[in-house]
Amino acid sequence: QVQLVESGGGLVQAGGSLRLSCTASGRTFSTYNMAWFRQAPGKEREFVAVISWSAGTIYSDSVKGRFTISRDNAKNTVYLQMNSLKPEDTAVYYCAATRRYYGDYSLTTEYDYWGQGTQVTVSS
Repeated sequence: QVQLVESGGGLVQAGGSLRLSCTASGRTFSTYNMAWFRQAPGKEREFVAVISWSAGTIYSDSVKGRFTISRDNAKNTVYLQMNSLKPEDTAVYYCAATRRYYGDYSLTTEYDYWGQGTQVTVSS
């Protein structure tokens, strides 16, 4: 069982930056692929970024070039550095974990563990 706790959300003006953190319990963090998803009001949860157990990364087109996902296995933590934020980035951001190494990383159904979410609000 893995428990995920996100932090770092808040209110920021357009063009600003935030760094989200997600800390996992357990001793097998390094074997998990870790992802960030987000969900805006009235919309489905959408993929943002994923970092594999071997530190390979993939981003959605909407955040590519602005967001950076990284991990620190010694701290059991995955990060999402968000720069050049836009009002359309406003959402609840969730981290997720999976040990399924093959499949569509952008689907919520591929992930076994989820955090409680952290709110990010970008004002115009």
